[in-house]
Amino acid sequence: MPEPTSLPYHPTASFTTRPVIRGRRGVVTAGHYLATAAGFRIMEQGGNAVDAAAAMVFCLNLVEPHYNGIGGEVPVLIYSARDKKVYAISGQGCAPQTMTIDWFQRHKLDLIPGDGLLPAMVPAVVGTWAEAVARFGTMRFAQILQPALELAETGYPVYPDLRGGLAYNARRISEHYPATAQIYLRNGTPPAVGELLRNPDWAQVLKRMIAAEKRVQGRVAGIEAACADFYRGETAQRIAEFVANTAVPDETGQPHTGFLTTADLAGWHATVEEPASFNYRGYDVYKCPPWSQGPVFLQQLAILQGYDLPALGHNSSAYIHTWIECAKLAFADREAYYGDPNFDKVPLELLLSEKYNAERRQLIGAHASRELRPGNPPAYLHAPQDVAADNHSARVHANDTTHCDAIDQWGNMVAATPSGGWIQSSPVIPGLGFCLGTRGQMFYLNPKRPNALQPGKRPRTTLTPSLVTKDGQPYMVFGTPGGDQQDQWTLQFFLNVVEFGMDLQEAIDAPTIHTTHFPSSFHPRPAEPNRMYVEERIAPAIRQELTARGHNVGVTGAWSNGRVLAIRINQHGTLEGAASPRAMMAYALGW
Repeated sequence: MPEPTSLPYHPTASFTTRPVIRGRRGVVTAGHYLATAAGFRIMEQGGNAVDAAAAMVFCLNLVEPHYNGIGGEVPVLIYSARDKKVYAISGQGCAPQTMTIDWFQRHKLDLIPGDGLLPAMVPAVVGTWAEAVARFGTMRFAQILQPALELAETGYPVYPDLRGGLAYNARRISEHYPATAQIYLRNGTPPAVGELLRNPDWAQVLKRMIAAEKRVQGRVAGIEAACADFYRGETAQRIAEFVANTAVPDETGQPHTGFLTTADLAGWHATVEEPASFNYRGYDVYKCPPWSQGPVFLQQLAILQGYDLPALGHNSSAYIHTWIECAKLAFADREAYYGDPNFDKVPLELLLSEKYNAERRQLIGAHASRELRPGNPPAYLHAPQDVAADNHSARVHANDTTHCDAIDQWGNMVAATPSGGWIQSSPVIPGLGFCLGTRGQMFYLNPKRPNALQPGKRPRTTLTPSLVTKDGQPYMVFGTPGGDQQDQWTLQFFLNVVEFGMDLQEAIDAPTIHTTHFPSSFHPRPAEPNRMYVEERIAPAIRQELTARGHNVGVTGAWSNGRVLAIRINQHGTLEGAASPRAMMAYALGW
């Protein structure tokens, strides 16, 4: 289905020189001011970075319903100052037990649709933050949920981006999603900018969790009780009944019910895992394991470390050509090898090895490659499967996600990328006020491939927060919305900081580039071989040089790609945070 649109944005030159936000006790960033303020409030009340990030995400679930929701997912990276260790939390729900390749084959479907109920995974947000806060936080769930509960009950003002998304999807919502229309439309039209938007059913979901927590003694036991209420109580029952009894139109052209059951909901829990990591120029960069696309960031670094990037010149044609060609190689390996490591053998150690990447580096020449070239790591038993995409029209998911970061005075760091549960993609469940995610569209239906659908398996998500330590000490967290482009835009930000010495805001504000050379992770999985896009602030002469190198260059708006957010601990021990001016939505607050 079409994407919601944002209002045109024309920042002034002052945005490129605005100061970085600084603080000594804590800094938070989020994709919306109300969420950022909630994290700031939690820190003022004595909470740590994990508590603050959890509060921000629940607020983002409410106030950015076209970008994420409580029925979606939220991969998380945490640096624990207590443990002096980095953890990944798998905030990606798994496929229901009755969701199989055989079912789709019997119904003559060769792709999982990107909307409706067929692609719904187990909602992961509540369980993820229950695990994170119980293990690494300090507060009870009631404290963390309070800012979101207040906003749901008293209302939050409609802002231009939300109204634009609702206007774009108003007809679809009115015709197919009646419970969604009841909350978000007024007689078929979106509410005016500034009008308060309330969601009392959503508030009741939180109230039930808070009530369950209060019935139990002990902080951790209370959090577990709140989580159990969501996955085993009335909320879970309503989800399962709606999925089983409601046929919803989707991109197949037919209405379908879904697969989720109470057993699927009750049987799922978030897992704390070892992250993937790579040392680049003395910085240890951490990403979620290959159930996410996160390691593709590390693979790009593994190839790029063989180049003197500053000598190429920032955003010169030689620099852009080099890293775009690196991206093509890394993303080809993503297509060939990444999947849920509980089901798929992912040769990540080999993919990040120096020998392998020295060979990959030799494939980069003076001209752009039109081929999708996954490698064949030494000692890996299977050659890469066919990773070609069908020739569908492109659909870039640049806005269907949000992000938040937090660092506190003790050195705890959190990066979280919530997404899914989009009101334009799946109907609000009556009595609950939220919809389910559609991440199942990312599975393949070819059983010979990694990332092929299996019951209980996680789809390879595009969501990819980033965390960095330096000399074993906490250093930086960052991330952005942007689907397949996330690990391209954030890579440019990271290189701007560590290779070109920019401060956070300068690094975020610099014009960005990305490629859509490889198959999209989203239905209908389009690819645009050799295609790259540059923000129009990249000089025409540079664009011409890239074209001469064989790139198919497209131009986007001057400030249109991503919403990178970042926080770091600087050399003085104080905290710095910055937020992208793109879309005029992201904020940083320091304390």
